[in-house]
Amino acid sequence: MNAIALGPVLIALPRLYAIACALVLLLAGRYLLGLPRSLHGKWFNGLVLAWLLGARLGHVLTHWESYAETPLEIVKLWQPGYHGLWGMLFALVWSAWLLRSRLIAMGGAMALIIGTSSLWLVLVTLAPLGGSPGLRQLPELTLEDIDGEDVFLPDLVTESDIVIVNLWATWCPPCLREMPLLEQAARQEGVTVVVANQGEDLLPVVRYLDEQQLDFRYALMDPRQQLTALTQSPGLPTTVVFDSQGRAIDQHIGELTRAQLDGWLKQD
Repeated sequence: MNAIALGPVLIALPRLYAIACALVLLLAGRYLLGLPRSLHGKWFNGLVLAWLLGARLGHVLTHWESYAETPLEIVKLWQPGYHGLWGMLFALVWSAWLLRSRLIAMGGAMALIIGTSSLWLVLVTLAPLGGSPGLRQLPELTLEDIDGEDVFLPDLVTESDIVIVNLWATWCPPCLREMPLLEQAARQEGVTVVVANQGEDLLPVVRYLDEQQLDFRYALMDPRQQLTALTQSPGLPTTVVFDSQGRAIDQHIGELTRAQLDGWLKQD
């Protein structure tokens, strides 16, 4: 699980861990570096900006093929896509430049940056708040498509190398933003994409797909939200990826990016 719900807000766990580590860095720097209040504030605020810029730049450069066709995706900073190592390097460079006349403070700042970055990496790896994935196998579940035909989900693995099951609703803006990406993925050979609407009536679903000219072979209805319960999802959108044996290989909660989807498709 890579996200949790705090009330109505869905928060990605890596971001929550990053905020916690940033607070640790802020407090540790305030009491350990011995910097004047104004200089400490300038250092920390600049460090956060440097980290965000470096982490985003690093992610874009390492996934350039995914961003080349749609460069505007680069500035969608609310989407996932930050490279922790690049962020740390930019933060170290900023600290070295700003504190160049205070060598002891500079060394302490660099040690704190490396320490909190390592803490973030440990938290992301162990995911103490994440729990285990809700699904390990494509569930033995039959849902109707928008034409009223039954679809038994395990049967889908016989025609695909990878099955992507996306849980969505028409009232969910992130769900709607990622729909065109999912439709593009569905056109690729060996890829089956299931968009399973959660809890809505048929009419708004069909109206939305028609208005947006989205054509999915497996646009399914899940009025009782059985998949939401099975995946133990705290919110929408939720996407689960299965291999050719029907085994779950990844689960993502929140809006997909082209880079993330491309990464899944390269595994088939």
